[in-house]
Amino acid sequence: MKPPSLPRINLLEPAVMLATALQWLILASLVGLIVGTGVSLFLHALFFSTDSTLHVPHWAYWLLLPAAGLINGLLMVYGYRALGTPGLKDSIFAAVHEQGGRMPWRTLLLKPVAAIITLASGGSAGKEGPCSHLGASLAAVVGQVFRLNRELRQRIVACGVSAGFASVFGTPIAGALYGVEMLIIGRIRHDFLFPALIAGITSFQVSKGLGIVYQYYEVPVLPAFSESVFLRTVLIGMLCGVVARIFVDLIYAVRNACHRVQVRYQIWPPLMPLMGGLVLAALVTVIPTDYLGLSLPLMDHALQGEAMPYLGFLWKSLLVAVTLGSGFYGGIVTPQFVIGAVAGNAFAHLFGISPTLGAAVGLVSVVAAASNTPLAAILMGVELFGGVVGTVYVSGAAIAAYLIIGHRSVYPDQRLGYAKSSWMRVRPDIPVGQEKTHLSWGLLRSWRQMRSQGLRAWLRAWWQSVRQGKHT
Repeated sequence: MKPPSLPRINLLEPAVMLATALQWLILASLVGLIVGTGVSLFLHALFFSTDSTLHVPHWAYWLLLPAAGLINGLLMVYGYRALGTPGLKDSIFAAVHEQGGRMPWRTLLLKPVAAIITLASGGSAGKEGPCSHLGASLAAVVGQVFRLNRELRQRIVACGVSAGFASVFGTPIAGALYGVEMLIIGRIRHDFLFPALIAGITSFQVSKGLGIVYQYYEVPVLPAFSESVFLRTVLIGMLCGVVARIFVDLIYAVRNACHRVQVRYQIWPPLMPLMGGLVLAALVTVIPTDYLGLSLPLMDHALQGEAMPYLGFLWKSLLVAVTLGSGFYGGIVTPQFVIGAVAGNAFAHLFGISPTLGAAVGLVSVVAAASNTPLAAILMGVELFGGVVGTVYVSGAAIAAYLIIGHRSVYPDQRLGYAKSSWMRVRPDIPVGQEKTHLSWGLLRSWRQMRSQGLRAWLRAWWQSVRQGKHT
């Protein structure tokens, strides 16, 4: 047998690769510097605004939330009509997959301003959405200024997204991977990783230098690895996959219901978030106000081992669904942190696991499932918890949750790369909000045979075919 031939020595290739690395060291560092500065300014403004309304009396929510809803509606409807660029969508996924790395720069500040208003009024949402949007928009501007080609603009927008996530959570490696992994379910563009990592680390360092304080958590030292604890954390991950599915379905259900009401009764669009604000104010008469806003103290308590209610994740999911579904703008990842930590803490008692470990595992699992980013979620757990939590426990739970949620996502424009099961079929590169998964032909054939023959006869025939296969 002829041995494989060695590749021809080409001195040009190493030079090109070196030039590529140097190119991205410069471009990605510049993007990280700009995005880190922009995100830091946004976070300082956000923290000032939320601190100002932190201790308002309960009755004030009846004024703050509807007013914030109306302002959000006006910004998101008339702001985009006045400042939007015809033919360009203000979407990260559209910028990378459809628009060749182009985004409308004149609308750059609309979403950050709307998010500050949402969170300062008590709306239940996250802080990372405007940061990733800000990062993508600023990176797109850099791509246009340097007149980069289509492929380079796509990569630089992904750099901006990664830089935004790295700055907001203080997780440069996980943030870099999240910005790449979130683009397509089941497929990672490895050519995006190096520039995303450079941009994420640079942005994180810039934000730290500009006074952004990040919080990391200490989890008590775990005993030596045991299969029993591993399997129990996997079970918690599976439950958190169900929690993530409930969370995603609630958001879609409220959004669709609001759209149907608005169309049927021809309601002026800015009134929908105003009515959503009234619903939120009514809900917090029975749900503790701890679940409003970012709810980060609630997550802190869960990670410190304080007992959490079993339905706590449902209350937070409901408030987020009403907030975002009615037309407020805000992030969608921070709520996943809170929901996962609360759910994991509550479920830990069912499996005889420390509530602190359960909260950490739950946090990572819900992010892995709802965002379809298991690798970034695992790295986020390592960075947030210092690795003490036991990467193996977090990994098993995160991947289990990622499978359990199926082909759902908090990002309706997220693309499908591959089906999560060999028994399912999906069309590649279709937005998850538009594609419906189908059972494979082989599974459907087996199902029909089982229904026509009966379970026992079908199992007997299947076993005979297995034995014949082994015999032959």
